Amino acid sequence: MDFWFSEEHTPNVKLSIRVDRQLYSGKSEFQRIDVFESVEFGKFLTLDGYMMLTEKDEFIYHEMITHVPMAVHPHVQKVLVIGAGDGGVIRELTRYPDLEQIDMVEIDAQVVEVCKQYLPQTASWFDDERVTLYYEDGLRFVRTKESEYDLIIVDSTDPFGPGEGLFTREFYGNCYKALKEDGILVNQHESPFYEGDAVACQRAHRNIVEFFPISKVYQAHIPTYSSGHWLFGFASKRYHPLRDLDEERWNERKLACRYYTTMLHKGAFYIPAYVEEMLKDVESAGYTT
Repeated sequence: MDFWFSEEHTPNVKLSIRVDRQLYSGKSEFQRIDVFESVEFGKFLTLDGYMMLTEKDEFIYHEMITHVPMAVHPHVQKVLVIGAGDGGVIRELTRYPDLEQIDMVEIDAQVVEVCKQYLPQTASWFDDERVTLYYEDGLRFVRTKESEYDLIIVDSTDPFGPGEGLFTREFYGNCYKALKEDGILVNQHESPFYEGDAVACQRAHRNIVEFFPISKVYQAHIPTYSSGHWLFGFASKRYHPLRDLDEERWNERKLACRYYTTMLHKGAFYIPAYVEEMLKDVESAGYTT
């Protein structure tokens, strides 16, 4: 008997993956957590039935959300990560020896513990001495910070359930306040392809543009995410993601990546015409440099 995991991308479209076995199923205070094992994608994590990561393609997401800002900001010392309970962003950040402090805020401690047990590929770096875990609401946490971080990475779930507050105008305003005067904010920006997802993209972009003088969107292609076409938001008080990219400095680090390169970095910001048009509708004229 075949066992398949299916995620509905629209009422008319589903992603289905043949599953060998279910490794874990549980319900935390916030959400249902499942870990499956498959032939094609290895182990994968779902929350409330939505795909979070697979062993086969997680490197794309985690490299692109981490190395893009790190290649732009000239001197990141203190980072705040919001969400990211699977540990993939932490893994990528700990590859930078000059980082001094990595604060991670995750609302659901059970996600972290499950990932430590079943997904060591991403969740084996929480013990780095520079990492401090806070199990609380990211929106509430960031409200208390002012001019503290060089970089904030928002690796949230989709804009409903536990992650809903991380897509609001209030949240992005608080992130702006929590960043130093040359700080960068990067967030997962949803997919622009299907109508329902595109609305979430527009809403997030509108809220970010309201606060940040530089606000750009870049893309990656992640097979197991809705439509395979995924966006990230890059927002900064000072640095432009292309004009301030320091290729030589980043390449001297000799970090071996499977997806990210500084050449790809540049290309990722050249988004399709339909996405440009979709975002133009919500951009303020003064914030499109």
